[in-house]
Amino acid sequence: MKYNNLGDTGLKVSHVSLGGAAFSNIYGTFNEQRSLDLINETLKRGVNYLETGPWYGQGSSERTIGKALKGVPRETYFIGSKVGRYEKTADKMFDFSAEKTAAGVDNTLNLLGLEYVDLIQVHDVTFAPDTSVILKETLPVLEQAVRDGKARFIGIADYDIELMAEIVEESDVKISTILSYAKSTLFDNRLQNHISYFKSKGVGVINAAATGMGLLSNKGPQPWHPASDDIKAICKRASEYCKERNVELARIATWFSLNQPGIDTNVCGFYNVDQLVDTLEVADNGLTDHEKKVLEEVQVRFFDKVTLHWDDVELPAYKEELDKLQRGH
Repeated sequence: MKYNNLGDTGLKVSHVSLGGAAFSNIYGTFNEQRSLDLINETLKRGVNYLETGPWYGQGSSERTIGKALKGVPRETYFIGSKVGRYEKTADKMFDFSAEKTAAGVDNTLNLLGLEYVDLIQVHDVTFAPDTSVILKETLPVLEQAVRDGKARFIGIADYDIELMAEIVEESDVKISTILSYAKSTLFDNRLQNHISYFKSKGVGVINAAATGMGLLSNKGPQPWHPASDDIKAICKRASEYCKERNVELARIATWFSLNQPGIDTNVCGFYNVDQLVDTLEVADNGLTDHEKKVLEEVQVRFFDKVTLHWDDVELPAYKEELDKLQRGH
């Protein structure tokens, strides 16, 4: 396993890390025992950073990881969790207020069974009513949590890289990391445009969703995926192309992301031990000649001319849902 410095935090994190979204029903049916086995096997294989949050299964991810970590020496791993995004219904989904943030930190520690997390992140800052709420309420509470010994470092997590850069620039509170997802992929590699800026600020770069949350896989995405039907169709054609050549699209997509420069750790949401083993194998040994050829062909045929994204999809959909609830429909 390769290890990298996470910005200027002093933490040396594994290049491949474990995402906690899989310990919920987001990517398939949650099974506690399978999840516990996976977490234990992941740690045994040298992964030392785990990423979770209250949004994933409304606590099931944090609770499951906490259970798996019982008895594991605290100095052998790093863990990041989040505040800001909590429940399924739109009216209770996001809360960036000082009061909720303070309670969120305590609830996270309680579920994990830990005295502190290494990283506490503001989850999906795009959905705050205004950036000033993040700057004036959420971040100062997290700074207090660091002073109180409940967290070591503060980060932000979002789909909008420009917004995260803006918050890093404007914040009086030290932002130690950013977490970007689905922006270091075969169809959208815009994270690379921002790496040098974050590095210049000593900010650690965490990348997630190498497969674009399942779009870049032979199995395909979950029904809830926010991408348009056109994007899903292009990725489906790419997966069919891979299937015809006996190649797993997720494997070559993961290899592509793992080999992008400047990323400190890549959060992978393994569903089972087989996926873990396969990812670590491709990280260590690379692709076969046949897979390399198919990767090149897939890049040219499907993803060469256009950046595929869902930049302006989720926020309007959330606002519409919120409006419906407030009008009582």
